Amino acid sequence: MRHWTPEERARQSMQIRKWRPWELATGPRTTEGKAHSSQNAFIHGAYSQEGKDETRRVTNLIRECKALLFGYGR
Repeated sequence: MRHWTPEERARQSMQIRKWRPWELATGPRTTEGKAHSSQNAFIHGAYSQEGKDETRRVTNLIRECKALLFGYGR
């Protein structure tokens, strides 16, 4: 990892203040755009409440099957 000298930090800080990159942010501005971007990370339902509930049901079913087959939980 690169280590910045105090002089480099000061120079970079001045350049960033001059460039003002935060003014060029291109995030969603409309209600529709915000609604659309809120779903960007949604790939499938595995992390939805329904997906979590289904995973829990399957896990419990497997646990019960193991208990019946191998005598776990006695």
